[in-house]
Amino acid sequence: MLGKLPHRTLQELAKKYGPIMSMRLGYVPTIVVSSPEAAKLFLKTHDTVFASRPKLQVSEYLSYGTKGMAFTEYGPYWRNVRKFCTHELLSVAKIDLFKTMRREQLESLVQSLMEAAKAEVVVDVSEKVFGLIEDMTYRMLFGRNKDDRFDIKSIVQETMSLAGAFNMADYVPFFAALDLQGLTRRFKETNKVLDKMLEIIIEEHIQEANSGQRSHRHELDFVDIMLSLMKKSTYTHDEQSYINDRTNVKAIILDMIAGAIDTSATAIEWVLSELLRHPRAMRQLQEELNSVVGMNQIRVEETDLAKLNYLDMVIKESLRLHPVATLLIPHESMEDIVIDEYYIPKKSRIIINCWALGRDPKVWSDNVEEFFPERFIGSNIDLRGRDFQLIPFGSGRRGCPGMHLGLTNIRLVVAQLVHCFHWELPDGMSTSDLDMSEIFGLTSPRAKHLLAVPTYRLRVQDF
Repeated sequence: MLGKLPHRTLQELAKKYGPIMSMRLGYVPTIVVSSPEAAKLFLKTHDTVFASRPKLQVSEYLSYGTKGMAFTEYGPYWRNVRKFCTHELLSVAKIDLFKTMRREQLESLVQSLMEAAKAEVVVDVSEKVFGLIEDMTYRMLFGRNKDDRFDIKSIVQETMSLAGAFNMADYVPFFAALDLQGLTRRFKETNKVLDKMLEIIIEEHIQEANSGQRSHRHELDFVDIMLSLMKKSTYTHDEQSYINDRTNVKAIILDMIAGAIDTSATAIEWVLSELLRHPRAMRQLQEELNSVVGMNQIRVEETDLAKLNYLDMVIKESLRLHPVATLLIPHESMEDIVIDEYYIPKKSRIIINCWALGRDPKVWSDNVEEFFPERFIGSNIDLRGRDFQLIPFGSGRRGCPGMHLGLTNIRLVVAQLVHCFHWELPDGMSTSDLDMSEIFGLTSPRAKHLLAVPTYRLRVQDF
C-alpha cells in the first residue's frame, strides 16, 4: 500500500488524517509526522524522548551490531561516539584542513569537463559528481587516492538501497528466519564485501604506522585518528573506552562512507537538475559568480562561498523540493508520552516525512511545487535544524553531525561547475521533458542519471 515512493503516499494520507498520524506496521506502532509544527514537537520540545533509534536488521549487519553512530540506540556509547566524530573528525577546523585536497579533486574534474566541452559531447553529470565526491571522501578517510581494488560506488549504493528498504522482518520479527524478501542474504553478502575492504585498509594503515611510512603524508586521515585512539585505550585499559577494537572503527568508517558520498552527490545532482530546468535561475547564479569570482578567475575559492547569497537560496530551494533523505532515519520513543493529546507508547517508531515538510502549503504558499529560489529573499530560514519547515539534515540530538562537510561539498561543487560552464540538455531536449522522478531508499536520488552538454564560459583556461 505504501508503494515504491512511500514519502509521497504518506503525504497523501496525512492530507486526510492529519500531521500526526498513527498506523501499525506489523507489530510496531508507528507515528508519521508531516508538518513543521508537529516535527518541532518531536525533534525539539520532546527531543529527549525521541532521541533513540529502532533496532533494524540492516544495522545489525551493516553497522556491526549498531556500533556506528547513525543507527545506534540512544545512550552513553552513542553520545561518546558522536562526541568523538564531531570533535575529532567532522569539526569545522578538521574539515578545513582538507581544503587543498578538495581543490585538487575539483580541478581534475573541471579539466576533464573542459575536454568534453571542446569535443561537444554529452556528459553523465550524475556519474561525474558521484565520482568526485567518492574521490574526496576516499582521500579524507583513507589518506590516499581511490583504490581500484574496491568498488566503493556499488557498495555505497547497495548499502543505501538496503538501509532504505521496507524490511518485513523489522515489523514482524519471525519473518527474519524466513527471509521472504531475500534481504538477509543481501545484508550478509554486502557485509562480507565491506568487511574485507575495511580490514585491508585498516591493516595497511597499521603497517604504515609501524614502518614509519606514514610520515610522508602531511595530515592524519580519519582512519589514522581512530586507530590512534584505539591504541591509546588499549594501553590505558580504559573500560569505558568506546573505540576499543576494529569493529568500532569499521562501523564508524562505514557510517562516514555512506553519509559523505551518497548524500552530497545526490544533493548536487538535484541542484544541477533544477538549474537546467530553470535557465533564468542558472543565469542569475552565473551573474552572481561573475561578480564575486570574476570571468578572469577559474577557481571558486571556499572563501567565496559566504558571499554567494543566491547560491545559498538555490541550494535551500533544491533541498526543500528534493531532501536527500525523504523520511530521515526513523526515531524511537524511549517512554510513554502524550503529545498534542495523542498517546504515544514506548518503543513507537517515529517517521519524519521531510519531503512533506518542504511542501506544506501553510508554510510555503500556493506555488509549493515550483522551484523558486527567490522565496528565501529576506528570509532567515536556514538548513541547520532550527527551522522545521526545512530540515534536510535532521534536527535535535540526532541531527547530522556531518552537515558542515556536506554543505561545503554541495556549495563548492555547484558553484565551480556553474561558474566554469554553460549547461544544456542533450539532443535539443526541452526543459519540460527532463525526467525529475526519484527512487526511494535511505537517500532518494534521481531515477535516471542527469545528462548534459557543457560549454566553457570563462576568459581563462588555467587554474
